[in-house]
Amino acid sequence: MSSKLSLIERDLIHRLNNNDESALASIYKEHWELMYFAAFNLVKNKQISEDIVQDVFVHIWKKRKGLEIKVSFKSYLYTSAIYKTYDYFRKNKSSITVELLENFNERIQTSNPETKLMDKELNEYLETVISELPEKCRIVFNLSRNENLSHKEIASKLNISPRTVEGHIAKALKILRCSLSSISTTSYIVFLINYYYN
Repeated sequence: MSSKLSLIERDLIHRLNNNDESALASIYKEHWELMYFAAFNLVKNKQISEDIVQDVFVHIWKKRKGLEIKVSFKSYLYTSAIYKTYDYFRKNKSSITVELLENFNERIQTSNPETKLMDKELNEYLETVISELPEKCRIVFNLSRNENLSHKEIASKLNISPRTVEGHIAKALKILRCSLSSISTTSYIVFLINYYYN
């Protein structure tokens, strides 16, 4: 997938790589609102949403020297906020309610008029990464992700043990985490939430 960064965005990343705090301030000023509403649409809590946005920018600053962005700034920051929201849910399982998970994917995609385009861009990147998984990992991952089959059902279908299925899924998730880092796509985040909380 070709980079969709503008010249201004490339310059901002270069400045970040060189410890320019004003670059971070510019990015924050331009994008904090999109990120806040993306988080708030999911957690329904003002303070938590503000904390999530803050966490994203702290993470960006900490990683500034090696920061690489492979999609547009809006997509990167939007999905970073969504990923931090997932991370909040992961660390605060008691706060997850049926209501919060209800229509989760639809709420991600409609939190802002531009999010459907960003989601499309990121999903294309996700599909590229998935297509490059080792064959067996890819098959097992897709059976779990797209067909919602249990480990036992996948094992039966592929004539392998459930433990082997677990190994393939763990390997696939590790590769995806490394490849996607904090630009994880919404469909991947929804997959993770469904995978760990259903």
